[in-house]
Amino acid sequence: QVQLGESGGGLVQAGGSLRLSCAASGRTSSRHAMGWFRQAPGKEREFVAAISWSGDTYYADSVKGRFTISRDNSKDTMYLQMNSLKPEDTAVYYCAARTYALVTTTPAGYDYWGQGTQVTVSS
Repeated sequence: QVQLGESGGGLVQAGGSLRLSCAASGRTSSRHAMGWFRQAPGKEREFVAAISWSGDTYYADSVKGRFTISRDNSKDTMYLQMNSLKPEDTAVYYCAARTYALVTTTPAGYDYWGQGTQVTVSS
């Protein structure tokens, strides 16, 4: 089992930045791909970004060029640097991990989830 915990959410004005962190604990010796998803009220959970065990990165078109995903395997931690934030980025952000080294953009492909952290961008 892997436990995930997000931190770093909050309230920011449009154009501002936030950095989310996701700390993994438990059975972290396995090579997990990890990802960030978000869910706004009344909407389905959507893919934001993902990173393979070896560091290959993938982004949703809506965040490409503004968000950067990274990971530090020595610290079992993943990050999401969010710049040029827009009101439409407002959502609960979840980190996820899967028991494979390669990523998928489908929420169903992830085995472990964090509890989520709220990101609110005011206009």
